[in-house]
Amino acid sequence: MSRPSEKTPKDLAAGQAASPQSPEFSLEQRRTLLGIAHRAILSTLERQPFPDAPPAMPGLTEPRGVFTTLYLHGELRGCVGYVVPIAPLYRAVAETARAAAFEDHRFLPVAKEEALELDISLSVLSRLFPIHPEAVEVGRHGLLLSDGGRRGLLLPQVPVEHGWDRETFLEQTCRKAGLPQNAWRKDATIEAFTAEVFGDTDAGASSR
Repeated sequence: MSRPSEKTPKDLAAGQAASPQSPEFSLEQRRTLLGIAHRAILSTLERQPFPDAPPAMPGLTEPRGVFTTLYLHGELRGCVGYVVPIAPLYRAVAETARAAAFEDHRFLPVAKEEALELDISLSVLSRLFPIHPEAVEVGRHGLLLSDGGRRGLLLPQVPVEHGWDRETFLEQTCRKAGLPQNAWRKDATIEAFTAEVFGDTDAGASSR
């Protein structure tokens, strides 16, 4: 689902999990980013260049990791993201939206009639930080687990959607990496991130 990809000890990671966060992005910023995602998909289908000029809005030109998730009539239709902040946020949204629509090999490429019906959700990621397994908080943290050349990532909303507890979340992240489900108890590296998640249903139809 991704195209990659706890800088503190356990007590600080636990403190981060406990502290409430106010939304980073305003309604206008959210609508702008969602509009970029929709237009990136449509411009590809119409074989039109998509303007690369940054939006005249603060906060959208900083490099950030982001996942773009597509839904069609409530069903997953594609999901691709950058864990590492390798591009300005507005451009990362455009690139991951295109990739989710046309390069997620679990699905056929999105057709134009489908593109007009897509609901898009964006997950803007914090930077990765090391975390102790006991500090992982379901619904707050996403996980990146790695061992050798294998890596598995799950977004914060995934365990909530599936009703997993913390241990199951860790096991399923191991499974995503192609590792034994108990690898998190052994030598695997566990990193966490938080995400601000918003979509068309939050920002309103004007994002399209």
